[in-house]
Amino acid sequence: MTAVEPHGMAGTAANPVAESRTTDDRETEDRATDDRAIDDRAIEARGEVSVVTVKRVSAAQRAKDAAPRWLLDSANAATRAWGVATAGLRPMPDFLITGTKRGGTTSLWNNLLRHPQVIGMYPQIRGRKSSDFFFAADQHSLSWYRSHFPSALHRRARSRRAGDAVSGEASPYYMYGPHCPQLIRAAAPDTKIIILLRDPVARAYSHYQERRQQGVEDLDFEAALAAEEGRLAPDDARWATDPSYYSEAHDFFSYRSRGVYLPQVQRVLQAFPREQVLIMRSEDFTENYQAAFDEVSGFLGLDRHDLGLAEHHNRIPRSPMSERTRADLAAYYRPHNEALEEFLGRDFGWPG
Repeated sequence: MTAVEPHGMAGTAANPVAESRTTDDRETEDRATDDRAIDDRAIEARGEVSVVTVKRVSAAQRAKDAAPRWLLDSANAATRAWGVATAGLRPMPDFLITGTKRGGTTSLWNNLLRHPQVIGMYPQIRGRKSSDFFFAADQHSLSWYRSHFPSALHRRARSRRAGDAVSGEASPYYMYGPHCPQLIRAAAPDTKIIILLRDPVARAYSHYQERRQQGVEDLDFEAALAAEEGRLAPDDARWATDPSYYSEAHDFFSYRSRGVYLPQVQRVLQAFPREQVLIMRSEDFTENYQAAFDEVSGFLGLDRHDLGLAEHHNRIPRSPMSERTRADLAAYYRPHNEALEEFLGRDFGWPG
């Protein structure tokens, strides 16, 4: 298929302001800057098919970094226009990784791309993990959304080589955005949903540290927690009337509220049957990444694939959280975690 589809370096859209935010700001936030950086031991461990993919995208990233802006914009426009023009030949995604923020979604996405049956988003040279379509659906058409996925011809070619191929995307806001699950259901009712849930205390602090690193958070952690309700309150009325509404404050500064998982999980399960949803602990991947990866592969109908050395992405150096703040957060989350465990009928084993 590579002889047919043009391979550009970026995606574009009808709304250049929205696309600029999606392409530059959000991908900086949610995608590791060293997504394809690997060492010699990792190359040796992961096998020929995955090594070729990693090396090709790594070289593409270097070319993108060196290219002038006008060339990136031209490639951007050409590949997205081709994708939209051929949208009718592009099946909807087989799976979505929908959360949680700072729960390992980027690492899971990148490790899935090492599976020979998984095809990345179009154009693959771009290395995107999400279109962000379902919280900006008023800005783009369904054809624009489909333009991000491989064509049926590409999927058939990959399936002949490796077994039944699948494609998808990953966006932690798809679970947290109040209207996202229903919008996903309306557009792609057969899509499988993967949810990773992390200890909410650790998740909250990791989320905060990411925002500090990105330069969008000036407050210390305790002050940011105290300010959270006031920062998010202006959005509450909008959610009830506007399914396409998106708020950066709701996304950026939801350190505490984003760890209240039960309402988010319930919204997903109201939109999709339980058998279409896989819910896992993020800690499962820390304890035994291959076993957790095998569970995901089985859920997606993929053959078992030995990762060798799992790649981890978006790790952020951080100072320790104060023990008092940790205890306060643990006490806050305790009833919410208990309600989640009762609803799902399982013990997540989180401290507190």
